[in-house]
Amino acid sequence: MTPRHVSLPVFTAAIGLAFSPLALAGERIHVAAAASLTDAFNAAIEAYERDHDVEIVPVYASSSTLARQIANKSPAALFISANVEWMDWLEQQGVDVAQRSDLLQNRLALVSASDAVADTFTPGEGEPIVSLLGDDERLSVGDPDHVPAGIYTQQALEALGEWNELSPRLARGSDVRAALTLVERGETPVGVVYQTDAFASSAVRVLGLFPTDSHEPITYPAALIGDDNEAAAALRQWLGSDEALTIFAEYGFDTDVETP
Repeated sequence: MTPRHVSLPVFTAAIGLAFSPLALAGERIHVAAAASLTDAFNAAIEAYERDHDVEIVPVYASSSTLARQIANKSPAALFISANVEWMDWLEQQGVDVAQRSDLLQNRLALVSASDAVADTFTPGEGEPIVSLLGDDERLSVGDPDHVPAGIYTQQALEALGEWNELSPRLARGSDVRAALTLVERGETPVGVVYQTDAFASSAVRVLGLFPTDSHEPITYPAALIGDDNEAAAALRQWLGSDEALTIFAEYGFDTDVETP
């Protein structure tokens, strides 16, 4: 069964399906997953649905957006966040979170699609990132006010002493894939995304990775949400299996973390 990518604007339709008589006829698992997981999780869905009589309906967006949707009673039975803070926030809202553990990790990368930018440029070594920008050009990032990739970026730029100069020159994406798109289209000469996003794009190249000690670890916790759901629990358990972790590793994720 081909996995379906449900974007946030049609989330309301997905909610309606969850309560329709047709939806009750078979197993349907709604999953809220960080935007950076799109390609890898679609591949995982395809593998899982081959061997299980279920339909997995993913919704991809910023972890902050998904967490708020879940707090507002979205039908998500499983949540995979791109940072621990938004999973913590859900628990603080009184949302029932079960079988939580860290599933994956990632790296922060400086990327470009411009021929005018050098092939290599390691953040924190030599010239500052602002030297890659023209007078009217901006750095593409996930919005640091709520997008995990942007939050990590702000931490890294602060650690490197570049935040004050770059903060007024940010092109802020609604999620990390939006930040990637700006670079792919040439609307910004450089951007900061996860290395897995760069891995998934044929239009950009990685100039360099940010030092791991310049920001908090980029960790993806996964957890069941709400009432007991045997189908979702089975999927949750499978995500920690060698089969699933091999798929995530193929898309550039670090799987050498605690598993369920």
